[in-house]
Amino acid sequence: MDGDKVEIDGGIMEGGGQILRVSTALSCLLGLPLRVRRIRAGRSQPGLRPQHLSGLEIIRDLCEGKLEGGEIGSTEITFTPGKIQGGTHTADTKTAGSVCLLMQVAMPCVLFAASPSELHLKGGTNAEMAPQIDYTVMVFKPIVEKFNFTFSCEIKKRGYYPQGGGEVVVQMSPVKELSPINLTERGTVTKIYGRAFVAGALPIKLAKDMAAAAVRCIRKEIRDLYINIQPVREPDDQVFGTGSGIIVVAETSTGCLLAGSSLGRRGKNSDKVGIEAAESLLRNLKHGGTVDDSLQDQLIIFMALAKGVSRVKSGPITLHTQTAIHFAEQLTKAKFTVTKSEEEDPSKDTYIIECQGMGMINPNL
Repeated sequence: MDGDKVEIDGGIMEGGGQILRVSTALSCLLGLPLRVRRIRAGRSQPGLRPQHLSGLEIIRDLCEGKLEGGEIGSTEITFTPGKIQGGTHTADTKTAGSVCLLMQVAMPCVLFAASPSELHLKGGTNAEMAPQIDYTVMVFKPIVEKFNFTFSCEIKKRGYYPQGGGEVVVQMSPVKELSPINLTERGTVTKIYGRAFVAGALPIKLAKDMAAAAVRCIRKEIRDLYINIQPVREPDDQVFGTGSGIIVVAETSTGCLLAGSSLGRRGKNSDKVGIEAAESLLRNLKHGGTVDDSLQDQLIIFMALAKGVSRVKSGPITLHTQTAIHFAEQLTKAKFTVTKSEEEDPSKDTYIIECQGMGMINPNL
């Protein structure tokens, strides 16, 4: 602590943008001034990239806070939050930086705003190293809404690597408090569905090939279910640039949603894209958890803020999740425990993430 700033080491554990997202969101919510040093210290290009900077700027704007050190390449920032306002806010990475990651940082904050919010998030909608917007809408949204809030997410334009140019509009109303979640029963897989997409200059045949390859791959393991992966060509007026990819979602009898996804790129065989997504889904189905490895870490901040005990059964704990837990505990009074799940057969690598939430109350409502 320096004066009364909380000190965050941005270079430990996962050591990337996620530390910034979790710590600045919590700083904003709790009114804690923050200093983050060694930002993205372990990355090939350390310091703030455009995407991280636009995330910091939207948090600053949401709460009329003060940000120092906010420029590209900066490895240290200080942030002094104000009061969280609702209203309309825009964040633009001006690159293919992920709109989904912008949503990750802003969403917890606007839940505790004084009035409803509309966020215009611009950048990549289907970008590497981040959830695709289809994942956010098909998997993240229905599950995170179990914390007892709702939001709408309209995809105005899709944007791809390298230019970005996509835009989504998120609308949400504030809540008084978040309810805890209990996701401990996986149930059996009842449906498998998805979408394989091409956009811009690419032919629909690629989408059909990705879908067919994914279906073939899943069929080897799961024979008795109809697998419905729609090949689509995104309408030209709803895209910027050229891109392709696939997401495959499994739904279970208890309402769990787990997914696998992959993106195409120049020189990458479309069968390979489909197979990657299918194998990722099958891997997530094998461990017996109720969430896939992309959702795991995204739920941590909500569990920390909720009032009461949340429990989530998951596969192996990712480094992103360990990192989110570390900083959530450092900044809030939430307490997490991770234990090996006993009721599974021992060959399954299954864990229970339990959290006694801090019970954040919206002071504005």
